[in-house]
Amino acid sequence: MSDFLLQTAFNASYAASYMALIAVGLVLIFGVMGVINFAHGELYMAGAYAVVFFYAGLGLPFIVAVAIGLVFVGCLGMLMELALFRPLRTNPLGGLIASIGFLLMLQTVAVLGFGLRNQNVPPVSQGRITVGGAFLTYERLYVILATVGLLLALWLFLRKSKFGWALRACAQDREAASLQGISINQTARYAMFIGAGLAGVAGALTAPLVAPTPYMGHTVIVTAFIIIIVGGIGSLEGAVLAAIIYAFVHTFVTTFFDGVIANIVGLLLMLAVLVVKPQGLFGVRERA
Repeated sequence: MSDFLLQTAFNASYAASYMALIAVGLVLIFGVMGVINFAHGELYMAGAYAVVFFYAGLGLPFIVAVAIGLVFVGCLGMLMELALFRPLRTNPLGGLIASIGFLLMLQTVAVLGFGLRNQNVPPVSQGRITVGGAFLTYERLYVILATVGLLLALWLFLRKSKFGWALRACAQDREAASLQGISINQTARYAMFIGAGLAGVAGALTAPLVAPTPYMGHTVIVTAFIIIIVGGIGSLEGAVLAAIIYAFVHTFVTTFFDGVIANIVGLLLMLAVLVVKPQGLFGVRERA
């Protein structure tokens, strides 16, 4: 029984890792730009298909394909900011609708380019770490380690660099930041690059494990919204903690019962947190 519980904990740690990357990216975009990006799940999908094309298709090393996926999806995010969100900066509802349109466009491109079938990505490694009767594959370990490294790098960037301070200032009060000489356009552009890139690298890292499809972003974006609501909209720390809580609850309930019940429990968890603390675990940042 202990081995079974340990195996489930390994699985939950993997799920918490890639969901934390997606949720943190979504929170960063919302915090700096004030827009709800419904296409965030499709950015995750785009990262996965970058690995399908460059790693499975062209035979490039996996780490190179992941890096390309990060940069490619980050650039997609910058394109969204320039073409969609910047012109609609004073119209949040318009930005939301525009993100849905971009979502449908990315899905269509994926269908035309790769078809509707699941894409089988060759395994990166056959190795595993065994602890008693439980094991953690190297592929899942890479996701966990990459997540820890990327989130630590983001934390240091936001708190130790001048540009990180500028991003945080815009997230807290865009008008006051602008009066201090901070470029709103520049911070929004780089926030989209970082936020989209985190979603893209999550998709790229998990591509060998999930068999990418054009519609894989649907479930991911719903889960990401649950996570950021539980953690507190605008809180990066809350997103990470909520991702861990949600992943462990969902994985254990799925293991002992089934996925449908796990989804219901996830929604009940969100409702319970909102009843007890309407602002989420880490509260909501004040916006201008």
